[in-house]
Amino acid sequence: MNQAKTLGQFIIEKQADLPYAKGELSRLLRDIGIAAKIVNREVNKAGLMDILGHANAVNIQGEEQQKLDVFANEQFISALTSGGECCIVASEENEDIIYLNSPSGGNAKYIVAIDPLDGSSNIDVNVAVGSIFSIYRKIDINAPAGLADVCQKGSAQVAAGYVIYGSSTMLVYTTGKGVNGVTLDPSIGEFCLSHPNMQIPVEGRIYSINEGNYVHFPQGVKRFIKYCQEEDTASDRPYISRYIGSMVADLHRNLIKGGIFIYPVTANAPSGKLRLVYECNPMAFIIEQAGGRATDGKQRILDIEVSQLHQRSPIFIGSKNMVITAENFMQSENELVKEVSIPEQPVLDYTYFPD
Repeated sequence: MNQAKTLGQFIIEKQADLPYAKGELSRLLRDIGIAAKIVNREVNKAGLMDILGHANAVNIQGEEQQKLDVFANEQFISALTSGGECCIVASEENEDIIYLNSPSGGNAKYIVAIDPLDGSSNIDVNVAVGSIFSIYRKIDINAPAGLADVCQKGSAQVAAGYVIYGSSTMLVYTTGKGVNGVTLDPSIGEFCLSHPNMQIPVEGRIYSINEGNYVHFPQGVKRFIKYCQEEDTASDRPYISRYIGSMVADLHRNLIKGGIFIYPVTANAPSGKLRLVYECNPMAFIIEQAGGRATDGKQRILDIEVSQLHQRSPIFIGSKNMVITAENFMQSENELVKEVSIPEQPVLDYTYFPD
């Protein structure tokens, strides 16, 4: 039996797909992998050490922080600082961007946006949680790094991924050339290639939404839920309702089995609840690269202009045909969504970066 390729080996093998990166992006992904291993170690100690429960603090979102939120945030920032390839970190847990290694980020070329521990409220009850990351390149290497470098549209991402801490620990990522998954082998302490060229089924039978908020949903979402629940043998309905409450866990399942994840606007969250920079954009990039679709109900997530660091957005994401059907329920009958091809990842001009 051939030994599985490690994450490092696989990235080096795929280096030709990223001729402009010259190894920096590979090292950046390695640094993220190191932080994920440390967070995984602590997650697996939950219940044995004093790492469960509240940290007696709230983040910029006004949400009560868990102890593991704080720990995971510190670990990712520390790993990215030590690696030296990142000039700015933007975290869901921090009000402002964080410059690494110098007040302007130094000569590093990359920006990382992170949700250090998605679904952390589930950690006390031993439910899968995750980390989400998004990577951009500086807009202009000759200018100081700043907020504009973080607030690029999702279509400008050069890489994105998530780590799921579940029955096994898995890192799923894209660099705009498809989606690959690596699983942590605890016997050697390395992520090894386990799911090459991941593809989400075009059709699915799972819908993931917090139906406890049903009365606050738009009418289009209510109609779509009823559609999912109706019996129709021709379209293999009723569908299956599955909702974990951790975006990483819900989307990981749907990526493998096929399905749709919806977090719409509600009466209490008229702009949506999930963060565009830290959650929606990276997950949309991954799902699109796996053959799926991600919109806010009207437009492609990756085309949304980013005006604020902690901007929120509704999201409809998953199997392409399921998302189109949900979008159609959000439109009037004479404004049905047409199937459109997802634009290819743009070929960007990086000639101003020195060798």
